[in-house]
Amino acid sequence: MHIAILTFEGYNELDSLIALGVLNRIKTDDWRVTIATPGPKVTSMNGVVIEQMSGLEEACTADAVIVGSGIATREVVEDPAIMNVLRRLDPSRQLIAAQCSGALVLARLGLLDDIPACTDLITKPWVVAAGVEVLDQPFYAKGNIATAGGCLASHYLAAWIIARLEGKEAADGALHYVAPVGEKEEYMERAWRNIAPYLPAPAPALV
Repeated sequence: MHIAILTFEGYNELDSLIALGVLNRIKTDDWRVTIATPGPKVTSMNGVVIEQMSGLEEACTADAVIVGSGIATREVVEDPAIMNVLRRLDPSRQLIAAQCSGALVLARLGLLDDIPACTDLITKPWVVAAGVEVLDQPFYAKGNIATAGGCLASHYLAAWIIARLEGKEAADGALHYVAPVGEKEEYMERAWRNIAPYLPAPAPALV
């Protein structure tokens, strides 16, 4: 499994790197998580430079993709070189998630048609202007598309992806590891309260 976190110039560290950390709690041999960037390096909104682990083209073939957030998302959606590549994203064959202003990217790609979204409060007017209903909640998913609003909702996206690809038990383990000591049950209960309604119903047992 390859999970790519799209990370652009001016990225928000919390959005990309929290998801990276939670997703990497899965330690199976075929599990690979990468920071996917347009070029060899990107610099965060606070000056943190990270190197490319995969390119955008490879990300479009990944099993799951998180579109990260940042201060330059409006510039990203106006960049034909980036958007033409991202038009290869396809929810019929991959999980696609967006964190905060990443929802604007999905909106401009036409992936949120008739699907409401979550995003951060700064990005909300731009997503609404793109014709998408914005929900006042941290997480929402429909089918293979999910969105989260607020930096500290990024672990919801990561847990949703793990649950979809590896099962709820694996997602439980990842969430339990990163949750604060003394508050683990509280954090996990809140996480599943937000995520569980949007997971596919389990198949009925054969009798």
